Amino acid sequence: MSSRITGILTPNITPVDARGRLDEETLRQYVDWLIEKGVDGIYPNGSTGEFVRFSPEERQRVAQVVVDQTNGRVPVLAGAAEANADETIRACNAYGQMGVRAVAIVSPFYYRVSSESVYAFFAEIARHVDVDVTLYNIPLFASPIDVETVTRLASEYPRIVGIKDSSGDVPNMMRMMAKIRPMRDDFSFLTGWDSALAPMLIAGIDGGTNASSGVLPELTSAIFRSVQSDDVSEAISLQYELIEVFDQLMSLGEFPDGVRAGTKARGWDLGTGRAPKTAGQREAVAAGEAKIASTVQRVLDRLAG
Repeated sequence: MSSRITGILTPNITPVDARGRLDEETLRQYVDWLIEKGVDGIYPNGSTGEFVRFSPEERQRVAQVVVDQTNGRVPVLAGAAEANADETIRACNAYGQMGVRAVAIVSPFYYRVSSESVYAFFAEIARHVDVDVTLYNIPLFASPIDVETVTRLASEYPRIVGIKDSSGDVPNMMRMMAKIRPMRDDFSFLTGWDSALAPMLIAGIDGGTNASSGVLPELTSAIFRSVQSDDVSEAISLQYELIEVFDQLMSLGEFPDGVRAGTKARGWDLGTGRAPKTAGQREAVAAGEAKIASTVQRVLDRLAG
């Protein structure tokens, strides 16, 4: 059995230039910075990376650039969500050939489907891929993956090696761990909901794929290390800092505008993304950048102290 995927894996912003084109050189530099700051892996083509706003060919290029730049220093968990199962299978196998550790696949989106259809979708993929698969549960944007479905898939398909859960539901994650851990010690549990990082780590999950780690990798890594060393009080203290940061990142403009503003506070101009904005929206984002920058600096000072 393969080892679990653990630690903090950053769902990176996808840098674009002034014309909205993929900025490969900046992406490479940003990946290096994240690794230098201590993240345990990189997660291209996630929600934070705005995967739906890029073409399939661009998504594959993003993944290839990240794999090349990490050069084996940290694992890559690549988002492989496409519009249907066949396209997703092709993307998974392409990423597998690149050398990713695993792929992350969101459950069917746009159409809300039943749990049985969610099971059928992932089962079809698991039967036809040559790379490890993690499920991606994000009920905000896609059909939810319930405990029974995750348990069924984990019991039947060794290629499905984990779940990234962005619901923030701690009891539900504990229910999944209680059912799956006894039969699949290699199965990884990751949270994508930053506000619940420390509580979920304390409950026993393996790590997180957190947007705020692209802004303050030092903070999310410190929370993870604190739990690993059984310093729960420090982890909870840092979690309060993370909640404030996360709330600000999520409340500015349209997601992930706040994350882009946060990276700007760290010296990274990753562009404005591909979503068109009105003049009023651009002004609101610009006005909010100072508040985010102030909070980011305060947290860095706290970590340095």
